[in-house]
Amino acid sequence: MITPSATQPKLQSSLHPFVIGHYQFPNNLVLAPMAGITDRPFRVLCRQFGAGYTVAEMVAANTALWGSRKSLRRLDYSGESGIIAAQIVGADPIELAQAAQLNVDLGAQIIDINMGCPAQKVCRVAAGSALLRDEPLVGRILAAVVAAVPVPVTLKIRTGWSPETRNAPVIAHIAHDSGIAALTVHGRTRACHYNIPAEYDTLAAVREVFTGTLIANGDIATAEDVRRIVDATGADAIMIGRAARGRPWLFRDLAAELTTGIAPPAPDPAWIAALVCTHLDELYQFYGATMGVQIARKHLAWYCRSFPQATAFRATVNQAQTPAQQIALVQTFFAQFGATES
Repeated sequence: MITPSATQPKLQSSLHPFVIGHYQFPNNLVLAPMAGITDRPFRVLCRQFGAGYTVAEMVAANTALWGSRKSLRRLDYSGESGIIAAQIVGADPIELAQAAQLNVDLGAQIIDINMGCPAQKVCRVAAGSALLRDEPLVGRILAAVVAAVPVPVTLKIRTGWSPETRNAPVIAHIAHDSGIAALTVHGRTRACHYNIPAEYDTLAAVREVFTGTLIANGDIATAEDVRRIVDATGADAIMIGRAARGRPWLFRDLAAELTTGIAPPAPDPAWIAALVCTHLDELYQFYGATMGVQIARKHLAWYCRSFPQATAFRATVNQAQTPAQQIALVQTFFAQFGATES
């Protein structure tokens, strides 16, 4: 297993621009696509705090499902700044190629193929990480999508279906031969879900066979994580998922610490309250008042989790039915903590 280096890493060695195809990004801190989380308001917020690259929530390759309100919102890239990356999930090469074309027509500039999702409902239809069990099909899918669109195509995988069948290096070789511009590897197998720590020895093996842009994913939350994983694997970028929930400023803080070697102080509760209210307002506008209030609840749980009385606050704020009620409860909750010494 990878262990932290005994020597102090060089500052800025792990923070730098990176490329996907002909696109260059200002830094190599990437927001992971997370279903139900990385909607347009959250992606915009993370970009404002310094995420160099973000990927939208996955959408099904079966375009017959695109008529739902959820899919229509996920396919709405209007007014979004920066390079737009859409993620598609499915198991049929023709459907995936068609979905890629339609996403490009809607404004996507990069197409990401999901072969990493461990969710049962996705794997049950032989999509997501279930595809890692069928290497020939992986090759057909990648070839079809790359041929279908004039934009860079990327791939996100896990290290394999199970610890006994870790085949990420084989998939990486297929990806390389198919013309995949960037490969993201989550350091767990599908069988592991999120129940054990991520490992990166497999990703180091992937680096040996994949010469395109390599992105490491899984259990990355601190500057030390970034340094350790980049140094040990040779990854070009790192992808942050769950650690950014309720902490969109994490990208700013990581960049600062990687640049200076000094961790920024924790943000002031009043500052967090103002940020939360801004985020909530964007959710209300994007989803409408009723659904916006519902969507906001999970974000509020993440924003408040490190504060005392978080459990009681969640129970109360989850009863709010209007934006005004929700905003008032947020302001009251954070006001009780005053200003931090920082």
